Amino acid sequence: MPVNSFDNYPMSWKPEKKVLKRPFYESIAALLEQDIINGYLAPGTKLPPQRELADFLDLNFTTITRAYKVCEKKGLIYAVTGKGTFVAPNAARSITISTDKITNCIDLGFVASFEQSNGIVAEVIQEVTRKKYVEQLLNYNDPTGIPHHKTAGLNWMKSFGIQTDQEHISIVSGAQNALAITLTALFEPGNRIATDLYTYSNFIELAKMLHIQLVPIPGDEFGMLPDELEKQCMQLNIQGIFLMPSCSNPTTIMMSDIRKREVATVIRKHRLILIEDDIHAFLTAGIISNYEQPMFNLLPEQSIYICGTSKSICSGLRVAYIVYGEAFREKILQAIFNINVKTSSLDAEIITELILSGKAHEIVSQKQQLAQDTNDIYAEYFFERDLMGHPLSFYRWLSIGESSDGVLLESELQKHGVRVFHSDRFLSGSTTPNKYLRIALSSTNSLDELKIGLERLKKYLI
Repeated sequence: MPVNSFDNYPMSWKPEKKVLKRPFYESIAALLEQDIINGYLAPGTKLPPQRELADFLDLNFTTITRAYKVCEKKGLIYAVTGKGTFVAPNAARSITISTDKITNCIDLGFVASFEQSNGIVAEVIQEVTRKKYVEQLLNYNDPTGIPHHKTAGLNWMKSFGIQTDQEHISIVSGAQNALAITLTALFEPGNRIATDLYTYSNFIELAKMLHIQLVPIPGDEFGMLPDELEKQCMQLNIQGIFLMPSCSNPTTIMMSDIRKREVATVIRKHRLILIEDDIHAFLTAGIISNYEQPMFNLLPEQSIYICGTSKSICSGLRVAYIVYGEAFREKILQAIFNINVKTSSLDAEIITELILSGKAHEIVSQKQQLAQDTNDIYAEYFFERDLMGHPLSFYRWLSIGESSDGVLLESELQKHGVRVFHSDRFLSGSTTPNKYLRIALSSTNSLDELKIGLERLKKYLI
């Protein structure tokens, strides 16, 4: 079909044919990326069907397919079977969440770790520095963890239901580091990983950096829907799945044991690699009555289990335990050596001393009480609008209706003296009319400051 026959034909994207260079698919992909980044194509925009764009440009259909595939691998666009191809929600901006300094503003955005307990950690640090063998913690030895550090980690995770041995556990530099190691070791660019529709924003960014495609799977109050996962596995070649079963970030949803078993059946059937980020297990195991076990126990040879200590013990000591089956052991170890060389044995020694002395449990008790107090305060302001999710979550997931621009709303709220993060940051691929705010409860310096922040937020939303 000649190009001029498209002059008055409505298309969401019409690249200039005269600027295309060979190879055409690379040139088309570059133009598409440029228009997305420059804001000419808004998140959620449905792109022209591949055959229609091929006719418009008078090119082969497979050329457009290859161009779309390049952009899909970069996380710029995503395809929904039977519906078309869309601009990804977060294609044009970084959604990494960090503690950016803000002034004259109460931070209810970044989920910190109730830092009030860090005085206990500071005391233990002084004790560790006086140990006779402290110099032995400052070398390159034991890159996956000193044996007694691993033993402490195994004891720590035993209460969460994890049973393994020292050959199948490594100590790494925090949960985010564990995710980077896992993705680098076990996945390749272009691979697909199923996630909850709303998921951990830094995982989205990490997948984008490594050109791994995320496949959003709908869920309900019990977690990811197994039938929806099955449907996507039948339609797409999916290699892995990422879940936070104890308390999903950002939705606070806990997976029931029944749902874990149902989802595990699909994972087993399609031989997916399960990445289980269980950083919130300390708020769930032994506390929530219907908690049975981590998903790792259902799929030990298909799972990577990650247990970070930043939320449970101390955020500044970047220590996490990563547990894996024999099938993944060699690749995980190689990735640890290549990415980390080793994790700080000094940090691991401090965490180990906290665990063995019982002070880690003292810290956890403090944080659980603070979590209860802050959730009670939150309920005073927004109880009628948020009844679901983990009762001790460090953050809440507040529904705000169907229409709001995430960037604009975040900016407006910051002008009113409170920082929160909009649900658009957490979309793993699909778009949805329902909008939310993730409200951090663990970042303020006092309960009074939290109340002021929630008061400002409520006043703005009314």
